[in-house]
Amino acid sequence: MALWRTNGYAKTTVADICRAAGVSRALFYFYFPAKEDVLFEVGLLSTRAAQKTVGDLLKRDYDVVAVISQALRSLERSMARNPRDLIVETILEGYRQEQRVLAGDRPEDSDADMFGELFAKARADGKLARHLTDADVAHLSRLAQMHVSEGVRHWALGSFGDRAFADVVAGDIAALIAGFNLARK
Repeated sequence: MALWRTNGYAKTTVADICRAAGVSRALFYFYFPAKEDVLFEVGLLSTRAAQKTVGDLLKRDYDVVAVISQALRSLERSMARNPRDLIVETILEGYRQEQRVLAGDRPEDSDADMFGELFAKARADGKLARHLTDADVAHLSRLAQMHVSEGVRHWALGSFGDRAFADVVAGDIAALIAGFNLARK
């Protein structure tokens, strides 16, 4: 990350990464096919931190939208430490990884589901409509994650102006939840 922050993503080579990490290129390629895969894993670290926030908040009484807001604030703090062009590259790499998953070239990474645990528990606790099926909950989680990815990209490109990423995206996801709760009643 320090190399990417200093030199930029495009100008940082695998050799640079290996030198800074004190590992051989062979060891690097044992774990990662390319530097893009490292970038994707770094992006997953931010997602895992947000998931931990969700998990911690679910241990006590919770409000679904408040949990989403807190998770997104965690993600926003992580994003704020990095150059915006690096954040855009991370999102683009996430899209490429998803394409590989859909094509069957890569196994699906369950770590990318930021809200699955929240929505499943919320349905079980009666905080989401009872008519929602497991498939509905999984779909809601996927759509929420799409809002997060697109929100990150738009935030990094400056589309939100002075509005906070967490506020904008939490509002979008709250509207999505409201729609799911109303559907099929």
